[in-house]
Amino acid sequence: MVGGRSLGRRFGWLWAASAVSTFGTRLAFDAFPLIAILVLHAGATEVSLLAAAGLAVGAVVTVPLGPWLEFRRKRPVMIAMDLVRFAALISVPAALALGRLSFTQLLVVAVVVAAADITFQVAGGAYLKSLVPPSDLLVANARFESTAWTATALGPPLGTAAIGLLGPVTTVVADAVSYLLSAAGLRAIGGGEAPPARTGARRSRAGELVEGWRHVLTDPALRALLFNTVLVNGLIMAVAPLLAVLMLGDLGFAPWQYGLAFGLPCLGGLLGSWLSPRLVARFGRREVLLVAGTLRVCWSVGLAFVHAGPSGLVLVIVVELGLITCTSVFTPVFATHRLDLVPVDRVARVLAAWSVTGKATTAATTALWGLLAGLAGPRTAIAVAGVLLLATPLLLPRHDPARRSDPVVSRARSTG
Repeated sequence: MVGGRSLGRRFGWLWAASAVSTFGTRLAFDAFPLIAILVLHAGATEVSLLAAAGLAVGAVVTVPLGPWLEFRRKRPVMIAMDLVRFAALISVPAALALGRLSFTQLLVVAVVVAAADITFQVAGGAYLKSLVPPSDLLVANARFESTAWTATALGPPLGTAAIGLLGPVTTVVADAVSYLLSAAGLRAIGGGEAPPARTGARRSRAGELVEGWRHVLTDPALRALLFNTVLVNGLIMAVAPLLAVLMLGDLGFAPWQYGLAFGLPCLGGLLGSWLSPRLVARFGRREVLLVAGTLRVCWSVGLAFVHAGPSGLVLVIVVELGLITCTSVFTPVFATHRLDLVPVDRVARVLAAWSVTGKATTAATTALWGLLAGLAGPRTAIAVAGVLLLATPLLLPRHDPARRSDPVVSRARSTG
């Protein structure tokens, strides 16, 4: 069986730490926009600014971290970032309790959390490559993907219910605590982790900063995937705050209905992540990347037709189910392919460059779509994003990306 074998005790602790922090994050799904809307009475432009500013400034702050992380132990950095996120998030309920919560504080916390998120993801990706053999990377990524979608299926409905019962910052507290538990799980991994050895000539600081981008942009397959993924993610994420304003404001959906609309479809994420390694074993990496990468962008335009009432809620659920299922097939294959193509001594810099580019693109598109929504209305802005997404498959790599032997395919075919 492709996905059922054990990947070892140390991976188990890494997976558990990721699971608890992911569940905390999904429990707090859209907590800041909800607090901004329900407590601070912010509008569409302000909510988009909140989402965009955190990503943009967080991305700028983490630009130097790729070279810094490359030649340092990754697990201590991950633990430190968990503690930073805890401290930043717990300040929000503290300020609200004192009657001093402001939109500015939400912006500052969003920036700190975004910077810590990028740093953690970069360190985590590099650490995974050192912890898991290449032949198991797809299985490991599929497990992370299934965990993410399980948390996303359960978290938003529970989180929005908790907000309705216990107040708007309840889930922020839970999210903060989840990072403490994640730090404890990472510490339990144990084992030594020697600092990576530097190979090749030492570059200037400026040269180190751009090395990740240089490697990606000179590799045709990685370059195509970078452009595709950052644009797709940017357009999808730019719609999220606008859809929140449209559903919770103009259309009058209750918070629990909004949570259900995005929680229930995440069951498709479980299906997609379960199918992903099996589809690769049967059809090959190139075919799965192209087909799933195309299908995942065919759904979002339907969100422009959301309307009040039960049928409008069903429409959002169906659209999100299709998008999430296709995305959860694509993402583990994409993540594995990217790690497979990057040399071990460049992983942190490439992942940092990728994350910074993605966050900056998402910030720019979110801000731009917030302005568009302010001029033309949220529904029009959602429709424009959906139409543009339909063109993004043109950026997917058309040549066979498995330039190295695909261990999952090879093993499946040799035993089939």
